[in-house]
Amino acid sequence: MIPPVATVEEAIFAPFVEDDRPLELARVLDIPVQNPALLRLALTHRSVLHEWAAAQPDVPTPQSNERLEFLGDSYLGMIVAEELFNYAPEAQEGELTSWRVALVRAERLVAWAREIDLGSYLYLGAGERVTESARDRMLAGAFEALIGAIALDSGLDGARDFVLRFVHRDIDSVMARREAANPKGRLQELLQDRFRVGPIYRIVDSEGPDHARVFTAEVMIFDQTLGTGTGQSKRESEQAAARDALSRLIGKRALDRLAAARNGIME
Repeated sequence: MIPPVATVEEAIFAPFVEDDRPLELARVLDIPVQNPALLRLALTHRSVLHEWAAAQPDVPTPQSNERLEFLGDSYLGMIVAEELFNYAPEAQEGELTSWRVALVRAERLVAWAREIDLGSYLYLGAGERVTESARDRMLAGAFEALIGAIALDSGLDGARDFVLRFVHRDIDSVMARREAANPKGRLQELLQDRFRVGPIYRIVDSEGPDHARVFTAEVMIFDQTLGTGTGQSKRESEQAAARDALSRLIGKRALDRLAAARNGIME
């Protein structure tokens, strides 16, 4: 449960209190808004504060989005960590950490921010512009601030729903990168860790002329086929079979079924 947040009044955002950017962003993102001032604060870059202060010297100057950025960064890390913990029940701490880092790194946040055109909604000082090649830190910070604002306005469940829109789309590709580098080694490590036994590979087919042979490999454990793959050498086909097996095992409950198959063999 998120503790109550100090009231953020729209009046402090003069001269932009009539500006509808926060509500427009909420409409585009399809997120509920109870306190538009929180979203407005998330969109407020520190570069604009001196202009607001000069325009309305008798009105208290609001803070920038940096405090919300701090809060959103914490919620983002927690949400991603929780999702990875549930999504990959067989993964070890080191794997979970590397995947979490990949999912919350600044470059990815910038990509997500650009995807929703977040830069066009920001309140920036004169001369500040968000382009394709600049202000990446500004965009990453604004995205984290947006998460913080949603969490305070709609609760942690609201923030989680927003973050997981992006995470669910990217999680498989992030998790697959390590497997792609050395799928046979990764599959061996995974099965050894769980069952104390490694996979068995066998070539089940080969076709084509000698100079352009194509091999088909199968990888198995406990008489269960984990995956198949083809390649122009036996090694390539085995790597492809291991990659196929990993795509079926990572992030799913398939290892539990393998455990049941092992128990059936041992009985």
